[in-house]
Amino acid sequence: MILPLLPDAVLDEFLADDVALLDLTTHVLAIGGKAGLMHFSARNAMTVACAEEAARIIMRAGGTVDLQAHSGDALTAGAPILVATGPAQALLRAWKVSQNLVEVASGIATATRAIVDAARAVKPGIGVVCTRKNAPGTKLVSLKAILAGGATPHRLGLSETILIFAEHRAFLDGMPPKEVIALVRQAVAEKKIVVEVGSIDEALLWAGAGADVIQTEKFSVQDVAALCRTLGQFPSKPHVAVAGGVNTGNAGDYAAAGADILVTSAPYWAKPCDVAVRLEAAS
Repeated sequence: MILPLLPDAVLDEFLADDVALLDLTTHVLAIGGKAGLMHFSARNAMTVACAEEAARIIMRAGGTVDLQAHSGDALTAGAPILVATGPAQALLRAWKVSQNLVEVASGIATATRAIVDAARAVKPGIGVVCTRKNAPGTKLVSLKAILAGGATPHRLGLSETILIFAEHRAFLDGMPPKEVIALVRQAVAEKKIVVEVGSIDEALLWAGAGADVIQTEKFSVQDVAALCRTLGQFPSKPHVAVAGGVNTGNAGDYAAAGADILVTSAPYWAKPCDVAVRLEAAS
């Protein structure tokens, strides 16, 4: 699996944020010029993410890297991720930034993979997508991590998709659903129209109006199942996207209920994985 790479400018920002001017400890110990060796490995089983970016951070700091795992790889405990060589000042400068990046990104990827696996064990073709509810400033890392875990983005932002919330409808002065759908369809004929709903009755209303996707907000598994059964009788059945509280524990249940898409933000708040780092003087 070949995944997009984070831009060099972003990696330089990560590095500069931790080492704005110099590594003072390495400088005063006068060890910067000594040759070193640094190993990254998985302390526990995990789906790795941003290993490529960690390698590039180390290289941009002045080291050389042998990358031994790639984003999306399922690693067992003890599996190697990368081996870096170079002057101590380069390895020590890049050490924590690159380690932290892999740990956080791999935590997201591992949590994503768990949801994907749980859902597709029940319904192999189900889509798993992750929302834009990541912490500000973390979008690029979060995006790569969820891709590594087997999901795709729900929405990268407000600019490229049509998702009509109740908060939008509040400003439409009671315009009937069919008129709303017709208005949007005329303006952006190539776009799918997604409508988020809060009840089965509301879902059926917008499905009948012609919405392409009905996104259920915090529906129970039983309500999703009931909605899918009813929508199955429609001549043109919209997709059902389940949003709100989707996690590893209930992904399989929602898949069994008939959902076509699971929408989640849970992976963004996963516990970071533990990357073991061994740094030593080269013999």
